[in-house]
Amino acid sequence: MRFIDEHKAHRAGDGLRWGVEPICAVLSEHGCPIAPSTYYGAKARPVPARVARDERLKTEISRVHAENYGVYGARKVWLALNREGIEVARCTVERLMRELGLAGARRGKRHRTTRTDPAVARPADLVGRQFSPPTPDRLWVADFTYVPTWAGMVYVAFVIDAYSRRILGWRAATTMRTSLVLDTLEHALWARRREGRGGLAGLIHHNDAGSQGGFKESSQQCR
Repeated sequence: MRFIDEHKAHRAGDGLRWGVEPICAVLSEHGCPIAPSTYYGAKARPVPARVARDERLKTEISRVHAENYGVYGARKVWLALNREGIEVARCTVERLMRELGLAGARRGKRHRTTRTDPAVARPADLVGRQFSPPTPDRLWVADFTYVPTWAGMVYVAFVIDAYSRRILGWRAATTMRTSLVLDTLEHALWARRREGRGGLAGLIHHNDAGSQGGFKESSQQCR
């Protein structure tokens, strides 16, 4: 629909407009069959209320963001809209700002703990989004993040048992090094051995797709 809308108003070299029917015919010839009646039917249907409201809010969000020199983030845009009597949830402002590609100014450099490297081979996904194992020590989930503090950035790594949602191992440091995440995994293994649960055959250790640190280097399955 958007393609037809964008091209039906373009003028050809002879000064005539492209019509909907010729555009549909060309699209159908190139493997994208669409009948003019389908296009007209879709255009005649009323716009859903949520979509219409989102479009109105996008206009207001863009205005507030521009009026404040592009430095307002979602929180300040949300507060400004509500002060003006435009009632909207903060999560809605965050979602629409992402769709618009708008963001606020940030002090200091942006921190990232996950950097996906397409050149690095990824271990097979043994979980398939199934994060509810039937017993403990079937699936451990690991992650790596950061927390800003007055003293600077603190990096935190942790390992969680997906069955009990218990944090089995964790470490915090002021530097982002491989030893941080490897020590976290060792902490989790030590905690289980201390409890007499050293037999971890078949355990799956799952992490995100980033190539940062030792989580990526450790095996996804303990044998």
